[in-house]
Amino acid sequence: MESGRGKRRALAGILWMLLSGLCFVGVNGVVKYLGTDLPAAQSAFIRFAFGAVFFLPVVPRVLRMGLPAPVWRLFGWRGLLHVAAVVFWFHAMARVPVAEMSAIAFLNPVLVLVIAGLMLGERFGPRRVMVVVAALAGAMLVLRPGFREVTEGHLAQIAATLCFAASYIVAKRLAAAAPASVVVAVMSVSVTLGLLPLALWVWQPVSPAQLAWLGLVAALATGGHYAMTRAFSAAPLAVTQPVSFLQIVWSTALGALAFSEAVDPWVLAGGALIIGAISLNTWAEARAEARGARLPAGVVET
Repeated sequence: MESGRGKRRALAGILWMLLSGLCFVGVNGVVKYLGTDLPAAQSAFIRFAFGAVFFLPVVPRVLRMGLPAPVWRLFGWRGLLHVAAVVFWFHAMARVPVAEMSAIAFLNPVLVLVIAGLMLGERFGPRRVMVVVAALAGAMLVLRPGFREVTEGHLAQIAATLCFAASYIVAKRLAAAAPASVVVAVMSVSVTLGLLPLALWVWQPVSPAQLAWLGLVAALATGGHYAMTRAFSAAPLAVTQPVSFLQIVWSTALGALAFSEAVDPWVLAGGALIIGAISLNTWAEARAEARGARLPAGVVET
């Protein structure tokens, strides 16, 4: 009975992760379709403004919580990092093939490992070093500097991935100080406010169609994060993480069918190497955690 329940939860986790991947590929496709007609900061502001509407009712409760000043400083840093990340991302999405965007974005968890080791003092053993090396080798396969042009779009996506990883680390710190709903709500509202002056600086007329498409981006992004959260609660990361590689497959298909982008086997190979390294690390850490949980209290595994 327990085995059957475990299989059902694993299947649910896989299906939720599949849905999450489809939502995020949909986000990429819509932003790619909108292209450069609107400045990146303006597009990002409109997308986050749609999302912030859902969290406005939470703001009064957050203000009544009386959070200490250091927590608000962390919220401020996360807002700044996320503002930079989304501007870089919107800029890159209009200029880089969809599959390459997805492959570079998969470096995010690897960068989180590095930043966590440097800033939070988390253990950085030989396995994590090998994961980072393998993932960077995958990134080199995707970019192939010296064999092809590395454009400003590629650099913008790398910058976005770095900023997203740093934002995740700050969010990890905030999770110990405030409820998850508060962390998400403050991030959404602060990023919207942070993007506002940048958007006003470059503002251009927006058509109803563009507003509708950016509203769809907000809905797909929200749906993607919700589905990912459900996947994580249904099954271990070791089960759901490998499924995320399908995003590169779908991104490649979307780029080829919708935008006539060439299918680049080097991008697929590099993406596979990055995801393989992340998945193996996730599986190894899950096993280590399970072994630790089976040890008697006070016993340290050598």
